[in-house]
Amino acid sequence: MHDLDVRFFYFWRRHSFSAKTDKFLRFYTRLGDGYVWVLVVAFLYFFYGEELLLVLVKQVIPVLLVSLAFYWVIKLSVRRKRPFQLLESVNAEVPPLDKYSFPSGHTMNNLAVGFMVFANAPAIGWIVIFMPLTWGLLRVYFGVHWLSDVICGIFLAFLSFWLGKNVYLWMNSGMQIYG
Repeated sequence: MHDLDVRFFYFWRRHSFSAKTDKFLRFYTRLGDGYVWVLVVAFLYFFYGEELLLVLVKQVIPVLLVSLAFYWVIKLSVRRKRPFQLLESVNAEVPPLDKYSFPSGHTMNNLAVGFMVFANAPAIGWIVIFMPLTWGLLRVYFGVHWLSDVICGIFLAFLSFWLGKNVYLWMNSGMQIYG
């Protein structure tokens, strides 16, 4: 797997963009640090209303908690080094948010939330699914992730969404029965 990661990394790096495009893509990738969700919340509030936004927030909380739990347990267990740490000629062109590479948190955590947004508001949901996928690939391009980090992040995002949604449904049905 490591050999495929290295080969894809160098393939992706050979197909570089212009300096202006790289600058924009660095900015765009930084949206995955959490900043984009302020815009998504504002959009949902203004176009869908407070009721849907409150329901969505309640549904997102267990999804995000599951995703973060998986993320930290796996990240601290695997402790995979990032490309810029293993490949001498590579620098991190965007700041990593933590020390280890696997899995890609930008992909995993944002995509888990994106799946829940898509389930409730498909018109905007496809955008918040597309963005984490591109952030993951760009973080490979910028030297802070391997492709397998992103692929596993996608899988773990869906698993987190599914588990978190079921936790929400279980808690909600429990509240109706006993509440």
